[in-house]
Amino acid sequence: MESQENIQIESQPVADTAPTPPELTITDLVNIRSIVDVAVRRGAFGATEASAVGAAFDKLNMFLNAVAPTKTEEQPPAA
Repeated sequence: MESQENIQIESQPVADTAPTPPELTITDLVNIRSIVDVAVRRGAFGATEASAVGAAFDKLNMFLNAVAPTKTEEQPPAA
């Protein structure tokens, strides 16, 4: 008969805390906007995809302009 190895699996106690929900920040959305812009300029999308990508980019851009402060608003006025 062949000998069988006993494998012990260490179990760790399960935490009673809820899992952290995924989060998406304004900075993440700004980065996505930049990625799409670079991809379009480099020709990553075909002609048939251009209008859909452009529409999504415009929608994202309008959202970011509405919720994200502009650079002039972030900087305090010079004394």
